[in-house]
Amino acid sequence: MKFRLFRIFTIMLSFFFLTGFAPILSFIGPGVTVLTSGNIYKASAQFIVNQRIEKETGKNSLTLIKETLVEETDKKIKINSFDEELRQLVETRIKMTRQKLDNQNLQKLLKKRIEVTRSILDLNNTTQ
Repeated sequence: MKFRLFRIFTIMLSFFFLTGFAPILSFIGPGVTVLTSGNIYKASAQFIVNQRIEKETGKNSLTLIKETLVEETDKKIKINSFDEELRQLVETRIKMTRQKLDNQNLQKLLKKRIEVTRSILDLNNTTQ
């Protein structure tokens, strides 16, 4: 009895793999659902939905979801990279402006010190 089941299983398995019967994978998901839950309605609904998605898009549901998630992730990365580039540009412009203001303030301070020093030196020269 066991040998007979083993032989039937081997023949069926070799049929699926040697003839290029690709839709075997679409039967595995609903088959597992039937075996684990015993709910044949749920399994048939899963199979019908998967077949409809494959007919509409040419991709199975897992591939479609994966590509959708990758596209959304790519969009977020592009948005984040644009935001990052904008932030870096603004920061560099702020640093340049601060440096210019600091230089102007330093020049004003330096001129004032020079004037003060000249006035002190002139006062010292006149008193001698």
